[in-house]
Amino acid sequence: MPQKAKITLPKGTKVPDHVAIIPDGNRRWARAHGLHTLQGHKKGFDRAVEVARTARGWGIHTVTLWGFSTENWDRKKKEISYLMKLYEKLIDDYLKEAKKEKVRIIHLGRKDRLPKTLLNKIVQAEKETKNNGKYIINIAIDYGGHDDILRAIQGMMKDKVKAGNVNKELIEKYLDTKGQPYPYVDLMIRTSGEQRTSGFLLWQSEYNEFYWENDHFPSFTPKKLKEAILDYSRRRRRFGGNDAVEHLNFRPEITANLELAWWRLRHVPEGTRFRDYAIKHLREQYGLSKALAKEGAILMTKTLIQRKEKNWKEAKKPLKAFYEIIKN
Repeated sequence: MPQKAKITLPKGTKVPDHVAIIPDGNRRWARAHGLHTLQGHKKGFDRAVEVARTARGWGIHTVTLWGFSTENWDRKKKEISYLMKLYEKLIDDYLKEAKKEKVRIIHLGRKDRLPKTLLNKIVQAEKETKNNGKYIINIAIDYGGHDDILRAIQGMMKDKVKAGNVNKELIEKYLDTKGQPYPYVDLMIRTSGEQRTSGFLLWQSEYNEFYWENDHFPSFTPKKLKEAILDYSRRRRRFGGNDAVEHLNFRPEITANLELAWWRLRHVPEGTRFRDYAIKHLREQYGLSKALAKEGAILMTKTLIQRKEKNWKEAKKPLKAFYEIIKN
């Protein structure tokens, strides 16, 4: 069979450092395909490995997958037992790859309620990958956002931390994501059309961006992950203040000047070449580099010449190229 083409991101895509995924809809996917719900979980586990591997290939440092919540113990014993066996297999299958690719495996959540066999595998995987720093994969099993914070508070009380010493930095040292370079989520994805977080990474999701995917998680292909990353890359993150990155250095007074002095070709200072005047305007209006402003001015000049001669077809070409510069 022909090998699948590798999915890549466009040049210049801003990838998040930490992506957290709530992989919802395994059972619904199974029912929709006439399968047993347990088969939906198996498909979801396979997809999780594929998505994590794809994210790593794009340079995303940390991926967190929520596999089992503190409330999921209410499910049927047969389903819970099957899920725990799948987690065991996941660690067995993924550990060798993680060690090779310098991925650190970290468990988020409670350890006291997990089956002993699974717990031993988790502890061993964490031990064998603890010195890996290139990537991190967080596997949240028996995890809840409130529970994470409650355990952090209990840990501080156990260590007899004085109330006056409690601050944000100290709390971070007691959370399940302690010591990680990117504990705070940049992009949180939830599948299956659900638009709630259910308390996932409650503390760590302070300023994350959300992406809601309608398809169930087994259908969340690397191509769909790409759509989520591109959507994230186009967003403007303010973190409660100004834009973290200023995409356009917009000034309304220069826009007004464009109408009066450029498009109508009026008020160009005497002795100033139109091209120089256009370059200055483009740099001020769009924050372009000198080289891009010069290229844009040349294209706009060509457009105006063709427009004057009413050669609309030819005028369209440089105009389109000009707006591509602005768009990019």
